Amino acid sequence: MELFPLFSVAIVTAAVLSWVNHRFVKLPTTIGVMLIAMGMSLALFALDALGLGLRERVQDLLLELDFGHFVLDVVLAFLLFAAALHLELDDLKNQGWIIAMLATAGVLASTLIVGTLVHLALAAIGLPVPWLHALLFGALISPTDPIAVLGILKSAGASRGLSTKMAGESLFNDGIGVVAFTLIAMLAGAAGGGHGDAALSLTEAASIFAVEVGGALVLGLAAGWIAFRMMRSVDAYSLEVLLSLALATGLYSLCTALHASGPLAVVVAGLFLGNHGRSFAMSPTTAQHIDTFWELVDEILNVLLFVLIGMELLVLRFDGRWLLAGAVAVPLVLAARLASVWAVIRFRGRRRRFSPGTVQVLTWGGLRGGISIALALSLAREFPSRALLVAMTYVVVIFSIAVQGLTVGRLIRRVERRAAAAG
Repeated sequence: MELFPLFSVAIVTAAVLSWVNHRFVKLPTTIGVMLIAMGMSLALFALDALGLGLRERVQDLLLELDFGHFVLDVVLAFLLFAAALHLELDDLKNQGWIIAMLATAGVLASTLIVGTLVHLALAAIGLPVPWLHALLFGALISPTDPIAVLGILKSAGASRGLSTKMAGESLFNDGIGVVAFTLIAMLAGAAGGGHGDAALSLTEAASIFAVEVGGALVLGLAAGWIAFRMMRSVDAYSLEVLLSLALATGLYSLCTALHASGPLAVVVAGLFLGNHGRSFAMSPTTAQHIDTFWELVDEILNVLLFVLIGMELLVLRFDGRWLLAGAVAVPLVLAARLASVWAVIRFRGRRRRFSPGTVQVLTWGGLRGGISIALALSLAREFPSRALLVAMTYVVVIFSIAVQGLTVGRLIRRVERRAAAAG
């Protein structure tokens, strides 16, 4: 199918499921449309058993869309830029150290813990995989998903400080997580996993990491400054909206070409434009139109992404033992998240006081989403552990969104009430 009809089918499906959720199911939009889409997928399996053959047609459409490519190379740039655009830099500065530690040391520690625990657990249930392959799973599942996290924060009523911690971490750890995943994938390929021919030394790995992260920071600031100067020289909201769109898309593509971290770069550029640009380059009319435009982009792509997460059930290969592996991985991922968050909070707690319940909220609110699935699907098809890792990732993501996503709001409100009573 050509691009426009394929895109039309996706948009119509997302719109109809959003209407059904809003009219009848009344769950948070992203969670509701995902669960409805999963129900549709299961219904198609049932109809296929009756000989109607609809499942294969939908499968073909989903394979043609290519979920991993759609998320990592198309949707992610828009959603990260939109989120960063609305994050207050002053709030971010106040929480800067904790966010930086969670997004770097926290992600790397969680990756190591998840990889080691999953390696041992899979061997115990008769599905042994090399440690590097398990570590690859740790890398793709450890970063919290900014799309899922920010969607929940909108309706949870979290305090400003807690919201900034969760939103800031989820935006920055995404870029760090993708870089870590890329490096481990190269190492796994050198060990026989299908991602490369020559082993990386620690020096080479550190060099790649520095280029990916450092290059993203430089490119993000430079591109944001150029867009800021261009917007400051005019007062035409339609042109300035177009410039913001060009910044997000052009910067992400440039980073991909230069092997820098696109997710990290668009977050930096979005923060710069949303704060410095809003204060010194935008008129109130321009700021209102830019906010409205990017809020709509964010809402539409969020719904589309979560519909596709639910529909991906049709194209994934599942085995009873793989589902068991996914179920085993859920508590291990949560334990690793708890350990890494606790260690960071304990370290920073020597210098500043945190509200009671911060560790619990950051642990349970660390949702996983479409980015983890997209990373798993980006593995080469000849990668020996690919099908198992994809199935495990899907199970963890569905649990995260459906269970954690539906309950974290109540947890946040309970913790906030307790903090208010104690204060």
